[in-house]
Amino acid sequence: MARTERHGIQDREAVAEMPAWLKEKRCPHKKKYMAGKRILPKNLTGKENLSHIVDEVFLAYNSARLKEACQLFADRMLARDVTIGMSISGALTPAGLGCSCIIPLIKAGFVDWIVSTGANLYHDMHFALNYPIHAGSFNFDDTDLRNNDLVRVYDVVIPYSDGLMATDDLLRELLVGPEFQKEMGTGELHYLLGRFCAEWERKNKMKDVSVLAAAYRAGVPCYTSSPGDSTIGMNIAGIELRGNKLRLNPSIDVNETTAYVLAAKRDGGRSGVVLWGGGSPKNFMLQTEPQIQEVLRINELGQDFFIQVTDARPDTGGLSGATPSEAVSWGKVDPTKLPDAIVCYTDTTIAMPILTHYALAKHKPRKLRRLYDNREQVMKDLVREYFRHNDVKMLDGSEPRTD
Repeated sequence: MARTERHGIQDREAVAEMPAWLKEKRCPHKKKYMAGKRILPKNLTGKENLSHIVDEVFLAYNSARLKEACQLFADRMLARDVTIGMSISGALTPAGLGCSCIIPLIKAGFVDWIVSTGANLYHDMHFALNYPIHAGSFNFDDTDLRNNDLVRVYDVVIPYSDGLMATDDLLRELLVGPEFQKEMGTGELHYLLGRFCAEWERKNKMKDVSVLAAAYRAGVPCYTSSPGDSTIGMNIAGIELRGNKLRLNPSIDVNETTAYVLAAKRDGGRSGVVLWGGGSPKNFMLQTEPQIQEVLRINELGQDFFIQVTDARPDTGGLSGATPSEAVSWGKVDPTKLPDAIVCYTDTTIAMPILTHYALAKHKPRKLRRLYDNREQVMKDLVREYFRHNDVKMLDGSEPRTD
């Protein structure tokens, strides 16, 4: 008996000699595997629009994954009943992606809540203040940059004294104001800072250059998962030494973000995430579902939609490269929704402008959800459902107030 027969593997030479009807019978799954679009694109002429390039030319490898992400986002995630969270990691605002992409997504109602690194939101303030950031080179002499009052983010150059330090000076002036003298979450912190950024935009005659300002106007709450890990947090710590009363409470952020996801599901809707990069913002956004299921013991299944753009590998065990199928095991993604989970391995600075343009070209703006304005109500709903699913009292022994 031939080795191929022992292992149930067909002899390819024999298959090649079969008539078509027998070949179809002996290869019953062939049509299924060949059901994808035939790869035979037309010659490019230079007259095509970007949507055509994505749909007709991005046919394989990570271009195909990016096409799938664009189509999933525009065709399904932007349905009226889907609440969309977006995480932002990597130095995106210094690269101009706040102006070119994130702000248009906010204004169009294509993102409902945000988790970002603090650095992105700090550098965003430079734009509202009209402090210039310039394209440079990764080959610049860094010692000479330091001696010439500049700092570098790869190939982006930022002034030090009249950029970073000037922003710090204004930030400290704001943070000692009366509205900041209390405990709050980073959602409220960034909303208050966004109000000032909006005013700086107006005074500097700048339009739609600050993510914080755009989020403030649209009622899109912005959180940071590690508030001490940025210059905003560093300045908060610095003025605390002088007796400032601002205290950031991460539990507020955990509960508010969890409440948004639960509210989306309980209102008969769906929840989806778009993850630019990985790191702490990705986990903070995805942990909302384990918080619902594991900690609060509320019945739920996971996110309905998942798009991630990353350059991180899954085999090193890091969260940045963790796949949506792995997230299923943690309850972060609904196992029945894995077909609506896409990972594209590429640079965010390439993928974000393409997805943003595609979505704006393909889908009309959505009504703003203004989740920031609804924080109090969704938190009440979260508390009510928590105590309904758990036979517990307050720690002092009193009955919980769920009204």
